[in-house]
Amino acid sequence: MIRQRIDRSVPTLNTSSLPDLIFTVLFFFMVVTHMRQVTLKVRFRVPQGTELTRLTKKSAVSYVYIGTPSETTTGGIPSYKGVTIQLNDKYATPDEVTTYVSAERKAMSDEDQEQQIVSVKADRSTPMALISEVKLALRKADVRRMSYSAEQKK
Repeated sequence: MIRQRIDRSVPTLNTSSLPDLIFTVLFFFMVVTHMRQVTLKVRFRVPQGTELTRLTKKSAVSYVYIGTPSETTTGGIPSYKGVTIQLNDKYATPDEVTTYVSAERKAMSDEDQEQQIVSVKADRSTPMALISEVKLALRKADVRRMSYSAEQKK
């Protein structure tokens, strides 16, 4: 009886379509990922609530941040009892809120201008006098829809 030697090697893996797959996944993540546009310079802890709803159309939302300045900032910040307002990437006074909201509205599409919402993300210990000043500035800017950010009460 003659024994023949059979070569049993593992077949090679075909990797010719691997670059296509990698670029497809990369393109998918580039399209889906939303980059943060504002660097927060204030710290805030939003209050808790029970009857909360989510904002549906994010492109029509303008944000006003109110809180204590972060440790990395220095003097010259407009503040009210240690609390300051941030609009986009700069500190502001309540009087500047009107021009900010008007500029944001002009930058939006016509459909978004009608549905514009100003969301106030304020620290839970913010004095109500400052919130009232911001509300008056929004009223001067003819803002018809306003919301306060909060987290779900546990």
